[in-house]
Amino acid sequence: MTINNNFKFGQTKAFQCNYLPKQQERLIVLMNPEELTSQAYNSLLTVGFRRSGEQVYRPHCEFCQACESIRLEVKKFSPSKSQKRIQKNNKWFSIVLTKKPKPSYYPLYERYINTVHKEGSMYPANKEQYEGFIFSNQVAQLFIEIYDGQKLIAVAVCDKLKNALSALYTFYDPKYQKYSLGKFCILSQIDITQKLGLQYLYLGYQIDDCAKMNYKQQYLPHQRLRNNQWQEIKQIKK
Repeated sequence: MTINNNFKFGQTKAFQCNYLPKQQERLIVLMNPEELTSQAYNSLLTVGFRRSGEQVYRPHCEFCQACESIRLEVKKFSPSKSQKRIQKNNKWFSIVLTKKPKPSYYPLYERYINTVHKEGSMYPANKEQYEGFIFSNQVAQLFIEIYDGQKLIAVAVCDKLKNALSALYTFYDPKYQKYSLGKFCILSQIDITQKLGLQYLYLGYQIDDCAKMNYKQQYLPHQRLRNNQWQEIKQIKK
């Protein structure tokens, strides 16, 4: 693996963790993101970095190692019974791929944040926050649109890299919550990653002690980055 020698990294001060309230969070941050390319970002993902807007970062907490990068080697993925049921129940939804975002995305994002995540740090949604969080001028993106007939009901935003898709964020129409659209979008991303001939789908960070993050570990087998080595997990510990 080769990482751009021109990259410069800095370290943030400790601040309140958004996921584990009793912990302090600290990040390593790429200081010159203008040097980023899709190929370089692919390499950074393999050592635990992630993107939010133009910011690329990795947890570097002094007293906590709870955040683990998680990815799927998509050819090995085997859906569970409940995941197969979600796919069957949603089989009439249509999926469209595009490299360019549409104006219709923001109203959907706004409804999602203001309804589903009223307790989160992104509430209330605004367009400046949306644009600063979702988009990148440096990394190629892929937008997975889910439609019920002609109605846009979900968007899964991904970064398209040399050998992987990296799931950035998914938002959906809150009226469709009963269809498990978040899980359906991950299953769709797995399928699309396979069809594009890519090896991995990166899902960000898994935090076992954070209930709202635990959905990621339900996709098996998956790999987690531990002590700078990717380890395969075939079943969830109960």
